[in-house]
Amino acid sequence: MKNKLIIAIFLFLPLASCCQFPGFSISTDIGIQRNFKKDQRFWAFGHTTHAQFHLTRTDGIYVWFAYYSGGKFHNDLVATAKDPLTVPQQIAYRNNAKIRLKQFSTGWKRYLKGAPDTEKDWSLYGYAGLGLLLGRVDNIPAVSIDTAGYSLPVRKGKGNFKRLTLDLGLGVEFPIGNDFYFYSEARAWIPTTDYPSDYLFVNNKAPFTGMFSSGLRILF
Repeated sequence: MKNKLIIAIFLFLPLASCCQFPGFSISTDIGIQRNFKKDQRFWAFGHTTHAQFHLTRTDGIYVWFAYYSGGKFHNDLVATAKDPLTVPQQIAYRNNAKIRLKQFSTGWKRYLKGAPDTEKDWSLYGYAGLGLLLGRVDNIPAVSIDTAGYSLPVRKGKGNFKRLTLDLGLGVEFPIGNDFYFYSEARAWIPTTDYPSDYLFVNNKAPFTGMFSSGLRILF
């Protein structure tokens, strides 16, 4: 029994030495968001909170929650009469829309240069993960249209939609002392699903957003 215990200790030591946990971090940042999808382009501002579990000095798991202000855009659309005897048969109008996005994401974070506990030099890292995008859209036609007599390309009023996303990011950070780090990141939320929504004029691979953010991380 004693010999087995000694063997187990010697087998465990190399594993323990390569799996030292540098710690756990909390990050917070503010940033700007751009939706690049044609006929749905907008700018928005937002905030992200991260929890990061550093499994090794290069790799770890992240979880974040992000929310952004409403981004405004418009589409020039045509409402079509439901009855062939209705006059006029078509009404051209402008739909003023606003989309607000929130997102949960989890995935892998890897330091390409440096480490989460670097004290003197700058670090470079990347993200790859999966997210759940929660959207809310508000459509306001510029003219009053009777929806009992006309079909609209997008439903007016407020509605919600969801998307699963592939989340990619690249960031750089600098130590500023006392386990605090300043960082800047470029991120992209790439939709992997496009469940149709009556409130969105563009559903295919939309919204397709990119973000640039800066903030602080504290290492525990």
